[in-house]
Amino acid sequence: MVEYVKTIARATSYACLYFTDTAGRPVQLRASYATEAWQWPGGNMDPGETPWQCAVRECLEETGIAFGGEPKLLGTHFIRHRGEEWPANHIGFIFDGGTLTDEQIGGIVLDPAEHTGFRLHTVAEWEAIMTPRNFARLKEIDAARRAGTVAYMETS
Repeated sequence: MVEYVKTIARATSYACLYFTDTAGRPVQLRASYATEAWQWPGGNMDPGETPWQCAVRECLEETGIAFGGEPKLLGTHFIRHRGEEWPANHIGFIFDGGTLTDEQIGGIVLDPAEHTGFRLHTVAEWEAIMTPRNFARLKEIDAARRAGTVAYMETS
């Protein structure tokens, strides 16, 4: 079995929570270190961690929000092996974090090593701010949430 496992594709995984405010505007964090500036609370999975555990842990670490809801998958995201930049496939799990109240949004506490701020905009407003690839993911996830479906996305 070990020999067979050596022949199949390798992958890393991330998980995150997608939140909106009471007006339906997506909440995103401004990354202090990444090339993609705007992102949802989330990150790469630790060994032995499930996608759901990762999303909840990362949300707490990055925003101070102790999410207590149930897992509701909004989408999966497959990113192809990118050579030397990221030498493995990368698979993401985006969960619905629900609607944050103004009080919850006001209570967000960012880790300055990871994020320098956060914003709320309509999906249309986010298009002018985000890279086309990340905006496409936002648009798909927001549409899936509104329709009550699950999105599947692939990125090269």
